[in-house]
Amino acid sequence: MVQKAERVNTPQLSGRTSAGRQGRPVGNVTRGTTNPNRMRRVDRWLTGPQAWRLRSAADPLVVDLGYGATPATAVELFERLATVRADVRVSGIEIEPGRVQAAIPLQRPGLTFHVGGFELPVPGRPVLVRAFNVLRQYEEADVPGIWRLVQDRLAPGGLFIDGTCDEVGRRVTWVALDRERPLSLSISVRFGSFYLPSEVAERLPKALIHRNIPGERVHDFLLALDRAWLECAPLASFGNRQRWVGMCRSLRDAGWPVQDGPARWRLGELTVGWDAVEPGYQGP
Repeated sequence: MVQKAERVNTPQLSGRTSAGRQGRPVGNVTRGTTNPNRMRRVDRWLTGPQAWRLRSAADPLVVDLGYGATPATAVELFERLATVRADVRVSGIEIEPGRVQAAIPLQRPGLTFHVGGFELPVPGRPVLVRAFNVLRQYEEADVPGIWRLVQDRLAPGGLFIDGTCDEVGRRVTWVALDRERPLSLSISVRFGSFYLPSEVAERLPKALIHRNIPGERVHDFLLALDRAWLECAPLASFGNRQRWVGMCRSLRDAGWPVQDGPARWRLGELTVGWDAVEPGYQGP
C-alpha cells in the first residue's frame, strides 16, 4: 500500500551515522509510476558529459534509487552505462519489498535489486545515484536532509541526480549534486512537446517547483528562457533544433551560466549552474 508522503525527522536524515542502514529503510513508499524509456534523457546525459565520472571511478557502483513498480528503467540504466564501462554494477533500490521480489528474476552479473531507502543499503560508495520522481512526493522542507544523506554516501567524484519527468519522458529536469553541494539544473525536452520552454516548470524538482514565483531566481530564469525562445523565432524556419541552439546562445551571451555547448543543446538539453536558480526568496 502506498503511504502518503510524510515529514521525515531531520536527525534521521543527517547522513552522519549508519543508523538508517541498521534498521528500517529511510523514506516512504512512493506511487511507483514508471514506463520503459522514461529516463532516456537523463541517461543520455550520464553517458555523455558525465561519463568521465564512471570511467575514472575506483569502484563502478551505481544506484537507481526508487525505480518504481517495475524495474524497467533500472535495467535500461545498467545496459546504457555498460556501454561506458563494461564492469559497471547497478543496484536498484526500492523501499517496497514486493517490488524488489518482482525484480529479482531480472538480476544478472552487474545488476542487483535490494530493499532500502535513502540510506542506500549497498556495500561501498556509489559513483552515481539516480533518484527520479522520488523526492517530489516529499515535503520541500525534507529535501536538504535527504540530499545530505545521499551525498554523504557518494564516492569521491560521485554525483547524485534528483530529477522529475512526465509520464513518457518528454519533459525532464534534474538537479546534479556532488558530495558537497548542488552543481547544476538541467532541462531536457522533446521538440514539439511545448509552446514555451517554461512549460517544463510543472516538472521541476521538489527543491524548485514551489519557487517559481516573482523574486526567485528560477522564476527569472524561466522568464529569460521564454524571452530568448521568442526572440529566436526567425530560426524556426530551420527547425526547432536550431531555434533551441539559438536560445541557448542568447542566454549564455546574456550572462546566464549555461554549460556544455551545441552538441548537447541540439538534443533539446540545457544545463545551467545552480547559482542561477538557487532558492533564496524569503517572502514579503
